[in-house]
Amino acid sequence: MEQRPSALLRIAAPLKSLVQRFMYLGLIAAAFGLMLLGKVDAVLVDRVRAEVTDAFAPILEAISKPIATVSKGVQNFQELAVIRDENAKLKQQNARLMQWQTVARKLQSENAALQQLLGVVHDKSAKYVSARVIAGSGGAFSNMLIVNAGLNNGVHKGHAVVSDRGIIGRVSQVSNRSARVLLLTDINSRVPVLIESNRTRAIMAGGNTSRTKLIHLPPGARVTPSDRIVTSGHGGAFPPGLPVGVVASVTDGGINVQLFADYSRLEYVRIADFGLNGLVDMSVQRSSAKNKVGGKTRKK
Repeated sequence: MEQRPSALLRIAAPLKSLVQRFMYLGLIAAAFGLMLLGKVDAVLVDRVRAEVTDAFAPILEAISKPIATVSKGVQNFQELAVIRDENAKLKQQNARLMQWQTVARKLQSENAALQQLLGVVHDKSAKYVSARVIAGSGGAFSNMLIVNAGLNNGVHKGHAVVSDRGIIGRVSQVSNRSARVLLLTDINSRVPVLIESNRTRAIMAGGNTSRTKLIHLPPGARVTPSDRIVTSGHGGAFPPGLPVGVVASVTDGGINVQLFADYSRLEYVRIADFGLNGLVDMSVQRSSAKNKVGGKTRKK
């Protein structure tokens, strides 16, 4: 009884080695045979392939279901972990926002009470005209846009032009059906601004580049990168508080400002009439200047 298994093992060992030796050659021969058969009778091969596919389809489907279930479970677990992290962050942000909301409401009530006490004259509500940018002349000598709104639409010279991110310039020339907008980046542009954090006044000047510079700051002014820049409202050109940009860098060469508006993607703008044209009567100044001759005032 013990010699029988040993005899079978002695016979099976050479057979196993032969099978392993000629397995690779047999697979190659079978592949070539299938290729030749496909050339001879393509219809038969396609039919056999379809039958084999139909036979193995239920097996593949049964195997794929657990794999898909496991994959979906892993994906859900990963998404759950991400949702937990985002939920924790949102809770922290919500708590901070609730604190700021309380502070804002308190400041709003105090501001309303002080304005009523002082009899503050409120600015007029702005009137807006939406226009489409139809041309641009950005280059080394000018940075301007042309919009399809003009005098017929209530647009006048000096009106502020804003985008969804902030102010971009003002109307410099206007005709009946179009207007030319002088951008903040133009070398001729000068805008009175404020550093929002410390209320320091400055003039923002364009240089025909993507960034503007702050000039005419008071001595000892503290400016740091990421400070927000807003319009000051001085000079009557723009109302106070319009967002302009942030301080990008502070170097010996100057203070550069990165504007909020992206001029390369402007398609539509809003032309704003803040009611500032009547604040300064230029006709009075011109008549008073004419009455002065040689430093003396002419008597009427």
